[in-house]
Amino acid sequence: MRELMLNDRVCPLDYRYGSNEMKEIFSEDQKLKLMLRVEGALAEAQGELGVIPKGASEEIAKGAKRVKLQRIKEVEKTTGHDVMAIVQTLSECCKEVGDVGWRYVHLGATSNDIIDSATALQIKEALGLIELGLEGLISEIKKLAGKHKSTVMIGRTHGQHALPITFGLKMAVFGSEMQRHLERLREGRDRITVGKMSGAVGTGASFGDRSLELKKLVMGKLGIREELFSTQIVGRDRYAELIYILSIIATSLEKLATEIRNLQRNEIGEVSEKFRKGQVGSSTMVQKKNPVTCEQVCGLARVVRSNLNVALEDMVLWHERDLTNSSAERFIIPHAFILADHIINRMAHVLNNLAVNEERMRANLLGAKGIMGERIALFLVGKELGRQDAYGLVKDCISSGNFDPLLGYMSREELDDLLNPLTYLGKSEELIEKFIKS
Repeated sequence: MRELMLNDRVCPLDYRYGSNEMKEIFSEDQKLKLMLRVEGALAEAQGELGVIPKGASEEIAKGAKRVKLQRIKEVEKTTGHDVMAIVQTLSECCKEVGDVGWRYVHLGATSNDIIDSATALQIKEALGLIELGLEGLISEIKKLAGKHKSTVMIGRTHGQHALPITFGLKMAVFGSEMQRHLERLREGRDRITVGKMSGAVGTGASFGDRSLELKKLVMGKLGIREELFSTQIVGRDRYAELIYILSIIATSLEKLATEIRNLQRNEIGEVSEKFRKGQVGSSTMVQKKNPVTCEQVCGLARVVRSNLNVALEDMVLWHERDLTNSSAERFIIPHAFILADHIINRMAHVLNNLAVNEERMRANLLGAKGIMGERIALFLVGKELGRQDAYGLVKDCISSGNFDPLLGYMSREELDDLLNPLTYLGKSEELIEKFIKS
């Protein structure tokens, strides 16, 4: 077998999916920078509390700027331990800039004091991008809802013609669901972005009598909340909640994408993804214009939520922790974030360029048979017919296609008005306005 080259990329995240901004947050270089930032914050706090000489914390900060990823990789080949490789490399760099700092690198800390706190910093920044993406997506939905608040179409239940609605109301329903996800994200952020500095089993013994003060000070410097009650690691229920939030966002996006895919079917033809000039739908069927972006969203949403089961499994660890969660989290956290961010942005693009065929919506609506039966039956109840009798009478008229038997209860003008689907929209416009203003 030939030796793998640097450009032999395996994961599609490397060459097909995801924004550069989100991928940068979870890059190897950025994770190292954040871990060094945590080491620096620990040393700075220890210096302020008099646990180590102040000069030592300054040397550690200077040494951190000299750390190179390549050197860490070289050291890790010997140590077989990623965090210890960072510690040793940082200590080497501290020796280059001073005489005392190298003695106090990582003093009292366990690996996950550094890893989990750095992960919290990644999550905090990544959630910020997800929030921005959701806000942009909701904005696109509101534009469509406002533009089409009076665009009447057939509503469907069980895949069958039901009652008239407006396309704007359909968008408002999807938009309100995304607003709830935004609320969940904002409400859960403080619970999720939590770091720790409490030693190997959570007692803080290695940090001495001022361990609680130290932990609070370090987390304050990092701008994240502290895990007050921890084992060797931050509680993984927090990560499970994170992946859950990303999973239900992804699922709602799949739901919206599936709606567009269905409405784009040739026999419906009410909305469609816009095809750009030169775009090809099929390598052989020249006529094809496939909803490829929505289909991509559906596929990737399934990958996002597949990570949830792993996150739940990672909550179950032996005693104060084991290592079964570690390797899994290297996959699920970056992948869930990168793919969720990707499909949020792709759906915003689809909606911004969505082709809405109002003529086809109207034609499908007016061609639907019997859809005003509910309205007529409700009218008949007001004419002293019982609900069941009215229901049966209207059902017979729909089956036969002859509504003349109803003229004993109403005028021809009243019947024509009752059969007009454009005037049976309830409070649709009012509801849409409420959504747009929300």
